[in-house]
Amino acid sequence: MIRKLRSITSSKAPAFIAVVLLLVVWQIVCVSGLVPGYMLPSPVDVASVFVTEFPILGGHLVVTLQEAFLGLFLGVTIGFVFAVTMDTFDILYRALYPILVISQTIPTVAIAPLLVLWFGYEMTPKVVLVVLVTFFPITVGLLDGFRAVDRDAIGLLRSMGASKWQIFRYLKCPSALPQFFSGLRIAAAYSVVGAVISEWLGGFNGLGVYMTRVKKAFAFDKMFAVIFLISAVSLALMALVSFAERKCMPYRNLHEEQKTK
Repeated sequence: MIRKLRSITSSKAPAFIAVVLLLVVWQIVCVSGLVPGYMLPSPVDVASVFVTEFPILGGHLVVTLQEAFLGLFLGVTIGFVFAVTMDTFDILYRALYPILVISQTIPTVAIAPLLVLWFGYEMTPKVVLVVLVTFFPITVGLLDGFRAVDRDAIGLLRSMGASKWQIFRYLKCPSALPQFFSGLRIAAAYSVVGAVISEWLGGFNGLGVYMTRVKKAFAFDKMFAVIFLISAVSLALMALVSFAERKCMPYRNLHEEQKTK
């Protein structure tokens, strides 16, 4: 237990120190007057605004999280179906994989206005945009995991009379879990960002709508407060995915602990 605590603190300490130093430098720059306060509020001002505006931010955050969670769920589901189908049928893999890659070259900001025109200003275009930005890392991660399975192991199971479903369940799916969780970690962060971007271009509630309102008022302290809130939520979702990964793959944690001994 002590060894594990030491490893955690030693791995997190540099990042924590770097963040603290950045905040200290930021505060010094603002207090010294090198940058006007209306252009760059100090961390203390941002924290103060965050506390006073939290009731309002909380209401907008609930809407954004609803869009992000629904879009993430649909994105994971669609990505899983795509990955399984493309792994099963090689012709679909060769036909669809280049299209998936090309689809990611289209900027998200360019798609959002079209979705608003097609689906209106309610939740639907936000959820669709979140699906578009989350299903790709899931699909690619699972495909890489499926195709990285040892062919000799597949041949061994086939020689023992295993069906395609059994090979998928007992070999391919467990082998692809690391890649799946890596893609899910990225998708979880993208889900919040995608929801906020879609809210910029139209909507009635959400963190993106709040950002557009305070931007027009040139309230930079409130803008920074929203940015920090979005970052905190994204980090929390990524930590939740990492927790689920540890629970689903406890054997991987044991292997890593043995390597650190």
